[in-house]
Amino acid sequence: MIIVDLDIMMARRKMSLNELSERVGITLANLSILKNNKAKAVRFSTLNAICRALNCDVQDILRYEEDTE
Repeated sequence: MIIVDLDIMMARRKMSLNELSERVGITLANLSILKNNKAKAVRFSTLNAICRALNCDVQDILRYEEDTE
């Protein structure tokens, strides 16, 4: 399973969800879905914009964890 650690990177950068939403150009609702691991997919362009805004790499916000099921 892919885990989204967006909240961790946002905290490290001291950036709010509102600020990230404005910088990336994605709605708060969609960003919240991604942050809370509810997203089924994410566009590369969105990942690129998030990484640019947070000055991080993809592996800083996404990680793989084996399913326990």
